Formats: sequence, C-alpha cells, structure tokens
Amino acid sequence: MSTSNRPERVGQEIQAALGRMLTRGELKDPRIGFITITGVKVSQDLKTARVYYSMMGSEQERKDTEKGLEAAKGYIRREITEAVNLRVSPEVFFTFDESLERGDRIERLLREVKDKEGW
Repeated sequence: MSTSNRPERVGQEIQAALGRMLTRGELKDPRIGFITITGVKVSQDLKTARVYYSMMGSEQERKDTEKGLEAAKGYIRREITEAVNLRVSPEVFFTFDESLERGDRIERLLREVKDKEGW
C-alpha cells in the first residue's frame, strides 16, 4: 500500500503562502504580533489544516495574537485556497508551538548551570 505525500506537499505550500501573507502585511489586525509559521499539518482528505506558529512576547501578546488569528480565519482560508489552488477550502486551526519557548528556557537553564559550575 502506497501512502500519498500530497498532504505534506500541500502543508508546505500553505506554510509558504502564509509566510508571504505575513511578510507582505496582508493581515491588518493589530493584535497579530510578529509570528513565525513553524509548520502546517494537513489531513489526508485535505479538509483541515493545523497551522503551528511561534512568537516571542508576553502571555497577553500571545493571547491577543491568538484572538487576531481566529478573527482572520475566514480571510486566511480564502487566501490559502486561492494561493495553493485547492478545490476544497481547508478549515484552518491555529496552534501555538511552544518548542521554541521551551528550547529558550532549556538554553537559559544550561547557561545558569555552566556559570555556577564555572565551565
């Protein structure tokens, strides 16, 4: 049985399209801060796309960005469908990717240990 990698390719195209939208300033909502799209997972039937994003900032800025992205979902969905040339418009879900935040915290802890141990 062969598995199709089409959802993966579509996810990469969606990620690129979202990146272009962000760099061009197409999302006008002031609540949306400076974010980085870290990945997109698309379901096998291409009906849903989970967009992972990361950002630096306070908890309140993160919540505001989340609200801004939720408000812009319809616009983003239409633009993605057109940019990627899909027949079916995938439902978009945004998920905050904490991996960068965790990595930064681990790096700070390692630096503290290094300083204390005198390495």
